[in-house]
Amino acid sequence: MAEGLSYTIVEYFGGDDGYRCGYCKNEKGNFSHGMWSHTMTVQDYQDLIDRGWRRSGKYVYKPTMKKTCCPQYTIRCHALNFQPAKSHKKTLKKMSKFLSKGELPAGGPDEEPMDSLCEEAGLKRTAKACPAQVEVAAIPEPQPEGVVASTPAAPEKSGQDGPPTVQDGPPTVQDAGLPSSTHKPGTGADPARPPCRKAKDLRKERRLQKEQIKRAVGGDSGASPAIPATPTQAPPGHAPQPKPLEAFIHESLPDTALHRLEVRLVRSSPPCPQFKASFDASYQVYKLYQMAIHKDPPDKPSESQFRRFLCDSPLEAESPPDGPEMGYGSFHQQYWLGDRMVAVGVVDILPTCVSSVYMYYHPEFASLSLGSYSALREIAFTRQLQKQSPKLAYYYLGFYIHSCPKMRYKGKYLPADLLCPETFVWVPIERCTARLENARYVRFNQDPDAVDARAFKDLSRVMVLFKRTVMPYAAYCRKRRGPSDQEQVEQYAALLGQTCAESILMYRDGSRA
Repeated sequence: MAEGLSYTIVEYFGGDDGYRCGYCKNEKGNFSHGMWSHTMTVQDYQDLIDRGWRRSGKYVYKPTMKKTCCPQYTIRCHALNFQPAKSHKKTLKKMSKFLSKGELPAGGPDEEPMDSLCEEAGLKRTAKACPAQVEVAAIPEPQPEGVVASTPAAPEKSGQDGPPTVQDGPPTVQDAGLPSSTHKPGTGADPARPPCRKAKDLRKERRLQKEQIKRAVGGDSGASPAIPATPTQAPPGHAPQPKPLEAFIHESLPDTALHRLEVRLVRSSPPCPQFKASFDASYQVYKLYQMAIHKDPPDKPSESQFRRFLCDSPLEAESPPDGPEMGYGSFHQQYWLGDRMVAVGVVDILPTCVSSVYMYYHPEFASLSLGSYSALREIAFTRQLQKQSPKLAYYYLGFYIHSCPKMRYKGKYLPADLLCPETFVWVPIERCTARLENARYVRFNQDPDAVDARAFKDLSRVMVLFKRTVMPYAAYCRKRRGPSDQEQVEQYAALLGQTCAESILMYRDGSRA
């Protein structure tokens, strides 16, 4: 493959079978189209989620909206304009009180957990896929019709796959006034924890964070125009400005605070050293969460399941000059109380958004509403990244399921939009929810003449990977043998739209109908 040339390669499985629904528990009511992604560029995935697709590990799926029992609508929050609601402030104050006094509130979480893992369909369909069939690193550049590429020499292996990962001392989002967790002197290296960081770097980081907080709450003229500074006291004759999200998150704690919370960002794919060192701690939290919150039997949340759905990712790590400091790709945000990991947020950083994949936490801390708390931290994280990459301005919360009342909490992160399932335009959620009260499936775009601007039109231009050669579908049809697969390819292209169908490579072995 030519240097710098990346492809998205998928195997499409269709979506005729029904599977168990994780929301209403209907045993055969969940219908979705799925494909296995061997590798994927962040731009292609951005385009796919803007057409209603979503990933679970390397399995990428799109609910069959008119057929499935619980229609799932893609939802995004305008991170730059977000203001915490009363319930969000309650969650943030609950965490602040816990850090200060060490008191866990009574009762359980105020919200339902994030989306269930798409396991039933994914496990059965991906069992048919054989990732070893596709030699991703050896795919040549597209060839003119009639020209078959020769086999290139195997690339030399280096100590690092792809662009640089998050190096020692990953970016952190730490509560103001709280020292970073460091290793106890004299106890030796702890393989379950990331390496210690230099005191000088920690002091510099805390100083920068304090300056950011002062700008946020004190009206510093040097604040980014994307997130306006909001003074606590408004000038005479002006209405007081609301307190920004960052001011709640980084509220100073007393010196006598019993706990310190640190959020560490680690790249999960390809895994950075910090991710590898903390893998076992992360898995143990996941296992406890699945058993306590989702009532999984002890043998279900296995290590292989954890790797498959929450660690493996098809996204290629990319570090363009106009992107955020840590680059694009898949990451885990680890929540540490001292030397104890208590929660993990799985996120994808994409060209225009931070996409929430999953969140899990230690059941002991369920009463802290960590699902809501992590969403607020991820919104603040999105705002932070937008200062480095201006077009990265949205926070995607996965799917909004109005027919499942416990999942409606996602609609409280305002301003928010839902994706129209027919024209793929974003519609403010306030214009959608009233209509969803009367019907499970709704076309949100009320213009009867509006159509999908990127609708599939030309089958011959669908890109195919056949015998390690990239070619348009028209050329592939002349080379293949066996029964026609046109019906399946048409279904695939209609779901992807013309832009993605011309960018993504559909793997063909020449025998599938």
